[in-house]
Amino acid sequence: MGMTGPLGWWRRKSTPAKVETYTRWSFHFFVVMEIFAVGLPAVGHVPPRLAGWLVALVAGHSVVMAATASRALDWTRGRRPRPVRAMGALGALSFLLAAGALAVHRYGAVGEDSGTALGTVYGGLLSWGGGMQALGVTSRRRAFAIVAGFACGAGLVALPFGAHWPLALVTGLLVFLGAGFIALTCVFSVWLLNCVYELDEAREDRARLAVAEERLRFGRDLHDVLGRNLSVISLKSELAVQLARRGRAEAVEQMIEVQRIAQESQREVRAVVRGYREADLSAELAGAQGVLAAAGIACEVRAEPSALPAAVQSALGWVVREAATNVLRHGDAARCEVGLTVREGQVVLTVENDGATAPRGGGGSGLAGLRERLAAVGGSLETGIVGGGRDRFRLVAEVPLATVEGVTS
Repeated sequence: MGMTGPLGWWRRKSTPAKVETYTRWSFHFFVVMEIFAVGLPAVGHVPPRLAGWLVALVAGHSVVMAATASRALDWTRGRRPRPVRAMGALGALSFLLAAGALAVHRYGAVGEDSGTALGTVYGGLLSWGGGMQALGVTSRRRAFAIVAGFACGAGLVALPFGAHWPLALVTGLLVFLGAGFIALTCVFSVWLLNCVYELDEAREDRARLAVAEERLRFGRDLHDVLGRNLSVISLKSELAVQLARRGRAEAVEQMIEVQRIAQESQREVRAVVRGYREADLSAELAGAQGVLAAAGIACEVRAEPSALPAAVQSALGWVVREAATNVLRHGDAARCEVGLTVREGQVVLTVENDGATAPRGGGGSGLAGLRERLAAVGGSLETGIVGGGRDRFRLVAEVPLATVEGVTS
C-alpha cells in the first residue's frame, strides 16, 4: 500500500511533527470538553429561550480559546510573535461572559434552580480561560500568577452579584484548581514538545559530528604521513640546490633521495586512502547495531561475513554504514533488521526498518555512491517502500561472488 491511504499524511510526518499535531489536537479537545462540561449541562436547568444562547456563548468562547491556543503554540515554536492581544482578549472575554452568566441569574427571571447551572458556567469559563493563559508565558511562576489572578478575580466578581463571601471564596478556590490543572497540562505539553524537537536536532547534530570526526581523523592521518616526508624533501632539495651551485656531484644523489622519499610518500598516501575507503563488514555491522541501539532502535543482525572476499566485505560495509545513517536521520524507526545470505553464487545484504516517512529510492547522493561502489564489483542495489503494518523501507544489495573472484584473482 506504501505511503498512500487515509493515514499516509500521518506516516509522512517526522516524530516531532507527530507530537506537535497530537499536542494541537489535545488543545482542541479541551475546547470540546468545555462545551460538554460547561455549556450542555446548563440545558434543562434554565429556560429553553436561554439555553440556546448559553450554549452558543460557551461555544464561541471555546472557538476563541482554540484559535488563541493555536497562535500561542506557534509562538512557542518561534513561528510568530507572542499573541499578547489574543491572550488579553481571551481573558477579557472570559470575565465578560462569566459576569454575564451571573447577571442573568441575579436579574433575569430564570428561577432559583438555575443557580447551580449558571454557577458552573461562571466557574468553567474562568477556569478554561485562565488555564489557557499559561500558553502565552515563558515561566511557571508567571503561569501560577495568572491562575491565581483569575481565581481572585472569580471570587471578587461574584460578590457584587449577591454571592456571600464563603461562596465567593469557594468559587475562587475551584477556579484556582480548575485553571491550575489546565495550565499545568499546557505547560507540560509545551515542555514535552520542545524536548522532542531538541532531541531530534541533537540526533542530526550527532550525525554531523560523526562525519566531521571522520574527516578530522583522515586529515590527521594525512598530516602524519606527509608532514615529516615533506619536511625532509624540502631540506634535501635545498641541499641539492646548494651542491649544484658549487658543482658538486653529490647534488645528484640528494635529488635521487628526494625522488625516493616522494615515491614513498605517494605509496603511504595511497595506503591511507585505501584504508579510509575500505570498510570492514564485521566492524560496520557491530557499529550499526550499537549506534541504532543507542538511539532506541532495536536492531537484529543475522550475518556471518568472515568467509567473504575482502572486496565484497568492503563494498557491503559501506552499504551497512549508509543504511544505518539513513535509519537514524530519516523516518521514525522502532526496529531494524539486517540479514546477510549467500545463495546461488550471490551475496545478498538486506536492511529493512519500519517507520519509513518518505520514499528514498534513488535521489540521494549517498545511495548513488553506494551504487557506484557495488557496480565496481559487479553488484546492484535496490531500495523501496514495502507494506506490512507500519510502512517499511527495504534496501537490498547483491554482489556476485564469481565476478569478484575473477577480478581479485
